[in-house]
Amino acid sequence: MRQVNVHAAKTHLSRLIEEVERGETVILARAGKPVARIVPIEEPLTTGRIGFLKGHVKRADTFEASGSAEVDGLLGGFF
Repeated sequence: MRQVNVHAAKTHLSRLIEEVERGETVILARAGKPVARIVPIEEPLTTGRIGFLKGHVKRADTFEASGSAEVDGLLGGFF
């Protein structure tokens, strides 16, 4: 574990990130006092899940329109 002052961290941020990517932990300090820790992410970040079933879900042929003009208008002719 390495401790780096904030000023040096701003100057060498790319290098510090490379160290973290290799699994090391970096402690950020202000005037020699630790204030933050940079650690590797253990789980990969995921993207949003909106639309993940696009093209895989189909409506049933037996679906009936609601009959309500307000609901049909909100659905925008989707069904």
